[in-house]
Amino acid sequence: MIVLENITLIRDKNVILEELSAEFDKDKVYAVLGNNGVGKSSLAYIIMGLENYRNYEGTVKFNGKSIDNKDTYERAKLGITLGWQEPARYDGLTTREYLNLGGKINASKNELKQTLEVVGLSEHYLDRPVDGSLSGGERKRIELASVILLKPNVVILDEPDSGIDLMSTDMIERVLNYLKNSGTTVILITHREEISYMADEAYLMCGGKIIAEGQVDEIVTFYRDMCDGCSHINEPNKGGELNK
Repeated sequence: MIVLENITLIRDKNVILEELSAEFDKDKVYAVLGNNGVGKSSLAYIIMGLENYRNYEGTVKFNGKSIDNKDTYERAKLGITLGWQEPARYDGLTTREYLNLGGKINASKNELKQTLEVVGLSEHYLDRPVDGSLSGGERKRIELASVILLKPNVVILDEPDSGIDLMSTDMIERVLNYLKNSGTTVILITHREEISYMADEAYLMCGGKIIAEGQVDEIVTFYRDMCDGCSHINEPNKGGELNK
């Protein structure tokens, strides 16, 4: 579905990503795990084709075809979407209006209600404004609902648990399963082991590189044992080995 081939991103003479390659297949959930600042969000922005993230070297392919020359809008039309770490605020819009702007302009009340139930909200939120009166967790849930309604081919979720209470991680897993069962490829950008365990496969990033890939339990164990507190760049802590 999505293939990255030798992606290198340099900004202000700093190497953000270096010869990074990865594959994300249909109907799977992938975790991209790593500490803060290793380039995980930059990877997401390159896939989405955001401004200032299109001057990379290498190739991004969708269904076997390069999308390097396509802007964010064109990639969105292909069914690629990004869920932000910090949900956007749309003052003046109700939840119903916000969700209908998410690609389902005439979604029925029943469909909106069912989608809100997936993210743990009641239909009473439909007429509430999406503004400062909602908590960060409520806005995050509404954004996840909008992602579901888009029925994307590929969705990148940047720290999907940001602003969500720890007791609500079961809701995130419910959303991931819903998307996966709908045929969506899900890419989880995260630094949390608990979120990574919700994936089918995992990549581990350090210093702008993929340093390991494979089964989630192996990657998480390596991350916990070798990467926590590691000051090395582009390589695991001394003594640790895990082949790609």
